[in-house]
Amino acid sequence: MTSGLFECVINVSEGQRGLLLAHFEELAGESLRDRHSDVFHNRSVFTLIHQREALLRDVRTLLHAVYAELDLRAHVGVHPRFGVADVIPFVALDPSEAHVAVELRDLVAREMAESEGISAFLYGPLDVDHSRTLPELRRHAFGEITPEFGPTTPDPRKGASALGARPLLVAWNLWVAGIDLSLGRKIATAVRTNEVRTLAFPVGDEIQISCNFIAPLHTTPEYAYEVVKSVLPAEARLTRAELVGLSPQGMLDLIPAEKWKMLGLSPSTTIESRLLR
Repeated sequence: MTSGLFECVINVSEGQRGLLLAHFEELAGESLRDRHSDVFHNRSVFTLIHQREALLRDVRTLLHAVYAELDLRAHVGVHPRFGVADVIPFVALDPSEAHVAVELRDLVAREMAESEGISAFLYGPLDVDHSRTLPELRRHAFGEITPEFGPTTPDPRKGASALGARPLLVAWNLWVAGIDLSLGRKIATAVRTNEVRTLAFPVGDEIQISCNFIAPLHTTPEYAYEVVKSVLPAEARLTRAELVGLSPQGMLDLIPAEKWKMLGLSPSTTIESRLLR
């Protein structure tokens, strides 16, 4: 079912203007499987999945529109970003085709640098002996790390883009009431492992613990939920959880079904279910 299919998860620095986001959805074409937007982050995640050439067509169309319509200089949001099309990872749904995801990443990075004048950084495998993580890139871009393609200084309006090739990743958020950001950061640190990347953000009157599960078929949101629950002070409470984008069904299979709703998970938001539509 997944052989020959590739995913591109385009993180866009816009999460508030509904009509514009609906326009972007239309431009993502038949590859679009999900769109998640957050007004506090002022960020949207477009999940595109298709065969190689159809995916490339829709990715190109969406990216050109994002670069044309958005202005990083006017952007305000709690999530770190360095471009209007901030992070653009490619994923082979069949792990044996991971090399094709690398080819797609490099092709789009080169094309966007040439046609849009953006600084394009790569993460994931760089060559046989070297790789780079997204956190490393965020820390050192335009310093120790220079763009693989495009200008060495970012375009003021469009910013830069980080294009990646990686395995499946699951993004998931948990909201906590009754704590401040300082404690939220300590809680995020308590959750963090080699397989779970975390940050804490103020979202309205609550604190969001934002998690990226880089090995979701091994470590799941159930782990993060239980850790947060165990370290909360008595006056604090967990208010809700949400999946950002899609998850593999295999991750849900590791979690008791009675916990799915509590964790903001559902069979309807799996990759497998969206491919059947």
